[in-house]
Amino acid sequence: MKMLLGFMAAIVAVIGAPASAQRADDLVGIWGAEIDYGPRLQGRLVVRKLPTGFIASIGGEQATSGSRRGELRFTFGHEGAFRGHVAGRSLEGFWIRPDSDMQSAGDPGGSGSAYATPVRFDQVSSGVWGGNVKPLRSRFTLWLSIFKAADGTLTAAFRNPQLNSTGGAARFEVTGTGSNLRFSAKAGDRTVTYSATLLGNPNRIRIKWPDVGSTLELTRRTEADAAAFFPRPPGSAPYIYRQPPQLRDGWRTARASAVGIDEKALQQIVRDIAASDPTVRGPQLMHSLLVAHRGKLVLEEYFYGFDRKTPHDTRSAAKTFASVMLGTPPARAVGLSPDSRIYDVMRPLGPFANPDPRKSQITLAHLLTHTSGLACNDNDDKSPGNEETMQTQTAEPNWWRYALNLPQVFAPGTRYAYCSANINLVGGALTLATHTWLPELFRRTVAEPLQFGEWHWNLMPNGEGYTGGGAFLLPRDLLKVGQLYLDGGVWSGRRIVPAEWVRLSTAPHVEVSPETTGLSEDEFSNFYLRAQDGLAWHLATLTSGGRTYRTYRAVGNGGQLLVVVPEADLAVVLTGGNYSQGGVWLRWPQQIIGDKIIPALRPSERAVG
Repeated sequence: MKMLLGFMAAIVAVIGAPASAQRADDLVGIWGAEIDYGPRLQGRLVVRKLPTGFIASIGGEQATSGSRRGELRFTFGHEGAFRGHVAGRSLEGFWIRPDSDMQSAGDPGGSGSAYATPVRFDQVSSGVWGGNVKPLRSRFTLWLSIFKAADGTLTAAFRNPQLNSTGGAARFEVTGTGSNLRFSAKAGDRTVTYSATLLGNPNRIRIKWPDVGSTLELTRRTEADAAAFFPRPPGSAPYIYRQPPQLRDGWRTARASAVGIDEKALQQIVRDIAASDPTVRGPQLMHSLLVAHRGKLVLEEYFYGFDRKTPHDTRSAAKTFASVMLGTPPARAVGLSPDSRIYDVMRPLGPFANPDPRKSQITLAHLLTHTSGLACNDNDDKSPGNEETMQTQTAEPNWWRYALNLPQVFAPGTRYAYCSANINLVGGALTLATHTWLPELFRRTVAEPLQFGEWHWNLMPNGEGYTGGGAFLLPRDLLKVGQLYLDGGVWSGRRIVPAEWVRLSTAPHVEVSPETTGLSEDEFSNFYLRAQDGLAWHLATLTSGGRTYRTYRAVGNGGQLLVVVPEADLAVVLTGGNYSQGGVWLRWPQQIIGDKIIPALRPSERAVG
């Protein structure tokens, strides 16, 4: 996804003073604004079979489709589309939400892209089906907290849960005269300033916000209205540990004490998160924390207005699904493996630009370990394969072909460079080899076997699935992937991937170091940590009680983390909103799991392998 401006530490700049103490007091409080980019069409979708084809209706709109081998496609202009198939008396398919205005407004997270959402249909009568369409909505929420700092300075903090749009600084000083307001802060060697207007009846603050390219009007919010600005609503009773509810989603839940975890320790972790201040510099914007031990879900808590029914943007953590799907029976049945050569599989899309004999040696393993050698580096703005460059260009809507056309700069397997286009090519191989649309393949091989709830899969401009990251999932469902791998590829008694695939894909395949990246020590530390990678799994260690624990992780910008600790039979999911603040969220595994959760296990539970 396109990257937002990174977090910049801010030093308050004194530029003036409010007109009066009374006026300053009038500004103190929480303000908020929200833009809803839609989509408009949602609700009941009814599909009817006619003698000449099929007709669908939703929200007062209609569309028709023929049927070729049972496949249906309905298009409702730019409001949405449906693609699916009839098999006997059953109808299955996906609602396709088109890209939204949020994308053109500079959304770096992906929620402005087109998304495919599975629709579950019931047969209403012979040849008539009905299903509920609940597409992913694109929203931009801007919170503004105005308060007096310890030194009495009138201070403001902008916060945004979807993109971490802070305005380029953690805190601003508020000054102005009359109805004119000025927000200013030092950000590195420059000053960031915003002009705003205070309006009355009712009180509003009008400000042009660059990350959406439009003017917002923030209105004053009560603490109840602004509950999602805080980790937990103000005035909430202190958290008391509770067992997660037993739902019909395949999870077995238990009290933490029943599987050897100190409940008071978990309780304190949640209390600490709930007590965090969102207005500080470098706030911990943790949206959820879930813990599974010995096959049981024992902790499930949400913050900042999120809950178990809200799918979360997983960002690059969703890259790991390319690896999971490669290990499932459909991929294995068509002969795909880590040794498969990508240009052989993708030959139908050729011919390709920049021919180079080294390209013929690129395997899926190279792509899954970011060692393809293609001119593709997400940490280099000048790289032609940089994800933002690829996604903002319009000449080639097929991002698989775009990546395959890139120049070859290194021999495959010799240089590590983090590149979303690499992992996306694995999705292309899965699609072409299995002759299955990627969202449908994900539904068959992962989502349905793992009993997923609501989920949304992002699409490329040409309508094909994207495996470079950005799927929206329920945190409970993301955690299932960790439990699946802890159990050797089995979920609820059903084998999803072979045990050998679990071992192979989570084993070290490449070193991530200055030597393998070709960077100096100083350059390397700006982008990477010394570690190893498996096949679309990041490998790292945790320390606890003088011991070192091996982990494998699915990792996404902002704090989207699935961390599996095999030695402790432990899987943890964290989601967050610290986008482009790796200095904050990259520490969470050690701070939460290594320093707090593992020590909360009974000594006999800390090494259960």
